[in-house]
Amino acid sequence: MNIAVVILNWNGRSLLEQFLPSVIKNSKEAIVYLADNASTDDSVAYVTTTFPEVRIIQNKVNGGYAKGYNDALSKIDADIFCLLNSDVEVTKDWLIPILKTFQDHREVAAIQPKILDYKKKTHFEYAGAAGGYIDKLGYPYCRGRIFDSLEEDHGQYDDTTTIFWASGACLFIRKHVFEEVGKLDEDFFAHQEEIDLCWRIHSSGYTILYEGSSTIYHLGGATLDSMNPRKTFLNFRNSLYLLIKNVPGNTVWLLMFIRMVLDGIAAIRFIIQGKFSLFFAIFKAHISFYANFKTFNKKRKKLSKTREYYSLFSVVWQYFILKRKHFDQL
Repeated sequence: MNIAVVILNWNGRSLLEQFLPSVIKNSKEAIVYLADNASTDDSVAYVTTTFPEVRIIQNKVNGGYAKGYNDALSKIDADIFCLLNSDVEVTKDWLIPILKTFQDHREVAAIQPKILDYKKKTHFEYAGAAGGYIDKLGYPYCRGRIFDSLEEDHGQYDDTTTIFWASGACLFIRKHVFEEVGKLDEDFFAHQEEIDLCWRIHSSGYTILYEGSSTIYHLGGATLDSMNPRKTFLNFRNSLYLLIKNVPGNTVWLLMFIRMVLDGIAAIRFIIQGKFSLFFAIFKAHISFYANFKTFNKKRKKLSKTREYYSLFSVVWQYFILKRKHFDQL
């Protein structure tokens, strides 16, 4: 079983200088690729000169996370793909438990390791933490992270368990499953496209696991920080895309109405806080969603199979009203 660790890059020389050495040092079991999204800096030249063992794939355009990986992975022959962010530090032997789990469990399609915060290594990191879930309204949350509340790591998630979605910061997936379920949806561009992919993996009858014996440290926000209007736009729009595309039956319309109301409350909250750029980001997210509604409704009709996707009706209620900040309180 061979594995390809694929790092997507766009004008990220400084990140590659900081984080690529740990990947090279600790990934002897894999071939490491740099998938460059039409960078205009000298990051490709830097990697070519400094790390000649890294294989370079140069995409013709910057198509975001989804298209960038789709284009690059189509050129790689490996049993397992690891989609790894460029702002990740990996640890010694991080690949060994991942490969063993894939070898021992043929029904497992994708795996996520433990993701800790590079800036505060005692705590879980926002993008994935100890494995992802989603509530009935389409809000994602994680073991170790609910909204902006991050738990300290004291071994409570040093297990191997089934999860609903694996983080795109470090996503291991079998090549044949990636191709079978339709790759990443390029209409998402970036943010939550990995949740859509994992949703389709579940609907196809496969399993996704969290492997707590493998650890990485994620910087997070290296491309877009949490208060960037572009990130707010993508998260709000793509969350609606997830629902309309994947939720089965007519209940989706009630869920969409509830989400519209909650998005409106979030927008008003941003106005009260004086964060007008984030208010307009939500407004633009809804306009974009309406403009693309027909496209996603067609995708919805093509999905003939589905599986139960949620364990909570509303993580918003649990977090903001009941004040439950930790996963084990839900």
